[in-house]
Amino acid sequence: MDDSALEANYRVTADELRQFIERIERLDAEKKDIAEQQKEVMAEAKGRGYDTKVMRKVIALRKREPDDIAEEEAILEMYKEALGMS
Repeated sequence: MDDSALEANYRVTADELRQFIERIERLDAEKKDIAEQQKEVMAEAKGRGYDTKVMRKVIALRKREPDDIAEEEAILEMYKEALGMS
């Protein structure tokens, strides 16, 4: 390849790289906006008397498979019984 072909290839690669970087930057900004909105919703829920710590646990549970939850709860009960906590 001659120098002009290499330079054109580099320019295309640099443009593509710049596009990737800019897309990631836009997504980061969107992520920040979404996190702020989530914070506002939690603050509103807290203001209405809801326990946001428990809400976060419920949200985490809803993301998991029911079988995994049941297994974890069974093990937790077994451990609590072994320690005389039930």
